[in-house]
Amino acid sequence: MRFIPGKKTLVEVTTRTVHSRLLLRPSSELNEIVLGILGRAQELYGAKISGYAFLSNHYHLLLVVDSAKELAGFMTHFNSNLAREAGRLVQWREKFWARRYRAIVISGEEGAQRERLKYVLSHGAKEGLVSDAREWPGVHAIRPLLTGEPVVGTWFDRTQEYAARRRGESFERLRYATHPTVRLSPLPCWEDLRPDLQKKRIEEIVQEIENETKARNEEKGVPPLGPDAVRRQSPETIPPRSKKSPAPFFLAASKRVRDDLRRAYCSFVAAFREAAEELKAGNRNACFPEGSFPPAMPFVSG
Repeated sequence: MRFIPGKKTLVEVTTRTVHSRLLLRPSSELNEIVLGILGRAQELYGAKISGYAFLSNHYHLLLVVDSAKELAGFMTHFNSNLAREAGRLVQWREKFWARRYRAIVISGEEGAQRERLKYVLSHGAKEGLVSDAREWPGVHAIRPLLTGEPVVGTWFDRTQEYAARRRGESFERLRYATHPTVRLSPLPCWEDLRPDLQKKRIEEIVQEIENETKARNEEKGVPPLGPDAVRRQSPETIPPRSKKSPAPFFLAASKRVRDDLRRAYCSFVAAFREAAEELKAGNRNACFPEGSFPPAMPFVSG
C-alpha cells in the first residue's frame, strides 16, 4: 500500500526490466527519449527530481513528492511511456517491466538522504561497468548536478503523429516533438543551503564515490567493462546474476526515526482496513485515511 507521510517526502523509486534483460542499454536515441519522458512527466505532475541513474536493466529515481497521488500519476506516465518507447527501439513487444515500481520512503534526516543520493550516483561505477560514474553512457544525474547545465530531452507526441498518418501526411521525425527540460532540485534537507554549498556537498559525494571505486577496482584487479562495451551489449541479454534482495519499507539514519515511520504506516494501514470493512458492509461514507486510494473511490487528499 502506497504511503507518503507528508509533503516534501523524498522517495527512492526503482524499476527493473523483465528477467533483468538489458532493454535499457544506453544509446543516443534512448537517452533523449528517457529525458524527454522524464521532463514531460515532471511538467504534468510537478514532482521534483533530486537524482537519477538509468542502467541497462533498471533505473533509480529520487523524487520529492507531496502525496501518493502525485507519485502514482508521475510513475504511471513515466513507466508506461518508457516501456513503449524503449520497447519500440529494441523491437521488444513483450512485457517490459518485471513488476510494479518499488518506492521507498526516505526520512528527513540529512544522513539518510545524503547516503541515498550517493548510492544512486555511484551506479555504473560500483558495478564495475565504468571506472568513473561520469563515464556512464546512459542517463545519469552526476554530470548535471556537478556542472549545473540544463538537461533537455525529446518528447514525441505519438497522438499527433498517429493523426497525421491518418490524414496521409508525411512528416519529419521531430515534426510533432517538443523538448522538455528536466529540472533537478536539491535534497529536501539541503534546500535552505546556498547554491555554492549545495554544489560543495555534491562534489564531496562524487569524491567519495571516486575513492571507493578506485579502491574496489584495485582490490578486484579486474578492469571495468567500459562505455563502448556497454553500448555493444545485446538488449535481450539476461545477466547471470541479478540483485533481488528484499527492499525495506523505509530508509532512515536512526532507529528512532525508522520506528516512527513504521508506526505511522501501521496506523495508516489499520485505518484503511477498518474503513474497507465498513465499505464492504455497505457504508458508502466510510472514512478512509488521508493520502489513500479507497476502492473505486477518489483519492483522499488532505
